[in-house]
Amino acid sequence: MAFINYTTSQLTIKIVYYGTGLSGKTTNLRCIQEKIDPASRSELICLETETERTYFFDLLPIRAGYIGHFKATFQLMTVPGQVYYEASRKNVLVGTDGLVFVADSQIPLLDANLESLESLRRNFKEQKTDLAAFPLVFQYNKRDLSNLVPVETLNNLLNPQGAPYVEAAAISGLGVFETLKEIARLTVPRVREKIFGPEGGDSPRVGRKEDLELI
Repeated sequence: MAFINYTTSQLTIKIVYYGTGLSGKTTNLRCIQEKIDPASRSELICLETETERTYFFDLLPIRAGYIGHFKATFQLMTVPGQVYYEASRKNVLVGTDGLVFVADSQIPLLDANLESLESLRRNFKEQKTDLAAFPLVFQYNKRDLSNLVPVETLNNLLNPQGAPYVEAAAISGLGVFETLKEIARLTVPRVREKIFGPEGGDSPRVGRKEDLELI
């Protein structure tokens, strides 16, 4: 559930990027940090190992205008992809409002993607949350490489429920903001309705060169 600070009239919406190790979760956040208006974001916080792999999480807060009379912030976070950081992933998922599953499109990583998605389902089940009814966007990353799983196959295996998906090459920025826009489109109305009821508040905006409108 989104965090509300009534004293400062601030609303924080938590978006988590989930996926196997080296799938491109941190690359997404770095791309957003580089291309978004500096006035609309804080610094990217990365807790990494000596080999530049996420150890606990990455965090990038970006300001997103107003929802009702609350100043809204998207708190973009990643989870560590390596299987031995399962406890860390569980901790990061607590209080999540929306999910981006970043899948590595390369054929040798298909099993790893399936295992990561299963761990996500398992962690959500422990939190008594139905993943099928949760705001979720699939990002099929690294589409600029060779030896790729076809998108149709990825959808059949990872996304049989037909959630929104985006083809991406996060290293070059392709699909990064499209993914962010899609998860915001799914998440914000849900948060707004929980807080304000069916009438809700105004839709927020995030500044990126052309003042990218997320909703």
